[in-house]
Amino acid sequence: MMVPDYSVQRATPMSHAAGAVGALLVLLAASLPFWGESSWMREFVEIGCYFIFAMMWNLLAGYGGMVSIGQQAFFGFGGYVMLMLGNFAGINPFVAVVLGALAAGLIAVPVSFVAFRLSGGYFAIGTWVIAEVFRLSFANVSAVGGGSGTTLTALRGIERATRESVTYWMALGCVVAAIALVYLFLRGKRGLALLAIRDNEVAAESQGIAVRQTKLAVYVVAAFGAGLAGALYFVGNLRISPDAAFSVNWSAFAIFMVVIGGIGRIEGPIVGALVFWALNKFFSDYGTWYLLGLGLLAIVVTLFFRQGLWGYAQQRWGWSLFPTQRRLVLRPDAAMARRPLPAAQHPDLTLHPSHAKHQ
Repeated sequence: MMVPDYSVQRATPMSHAAGAVGALLVLLAASLPFWGESSWMREFVEIGCYFIFAMMWNLLAGYGGMVSIGQQAFFGFGGYVMLMLGNFAGINPFVAVVLGALAAGLIAVPVSFVAFRLSGGYFAIGTWVIAEVFRLSFANVSAVGGGSGTTLTALRGIERATRESVTYWMALGCVVAAIALVYLFLRGKRGLALLAIRDNEVAAESQGIAVRQTKLAVYVVAAFGAGLAGALYFVGNLRISPDAAFSVNWSAFAIFMVVIGGIGRIEGPIVGALVFWALNKFFSDYGTWYLLGLGLLAIVVTLFFRQGLWGYAQQRWGWSLFPTQRRLVLRPDAAMARRPLPAAQHPDLTLHPSHAKHQ
């Protein structure tokens, strides 16, 4: 039995090191409630919600080619389901966070029947219209406060320190789970199928890929993640309103984060979320100038770093924390066998003694 000369490699030394460092950082972060300040936990929950939402948008648009500006529909839906289950059904709000995310994933199935009838720019605008339908629908439900919104009252019996710690731990777990699930998905056969669909749907379908089923699966997963981010955000915020939950700014911010960090890369939303959080924390008080600054920064990055900040670093220095590509690497023993022999050892180049005399 012949052993192939090449082997398929996915991981890199940097990804192994990143995995070890990441595990240590997660363990350190998990201990934050015991020694850190409550403001740090609130900041992390906010960053985590930004990141999860941006990660799901990146999965949908960056890897799947489905550019949506209406993912706030599932963000707000997850938040409202969490609130209704907590306030009216007596379910623990932290359990309701997961149920709200599941509800967002389920509602994405009938919504997809409408959205998938559109393509390209029409798909993007159509998802925005769907989000507006969600907003107007909840604005007309008086039980959840109508247009002015309502407060999450189910957490009143829980101490503030306990509430903040549990919310923080849930956010940390959701961030780790989002990275792990997206990474494993992209490394599998479905990830390859998704990339093929993004590049050319017709060619992908001709190769036997179930295009519609794959797109539906990604759409549902992205809706689940958006609903999870929304439920987490409003558990920490304790109040929800239609304008806050279904604002198009959520999709605009997700696009900004992914473009800044690098679209089509797992590291992109991480970098983008950190950059956006820093800008929002230190410059949001400037109002209109702050928004103009975000737009200007996005234009500059698009012009000079078309692959985003992490994409530029990856192209220049080969950095990759979550490699998903497959590389063919020549085995060391096969490389030695293929190495050309020196002239003195090569049978066809060894000089015969008679030839040496003539020279």
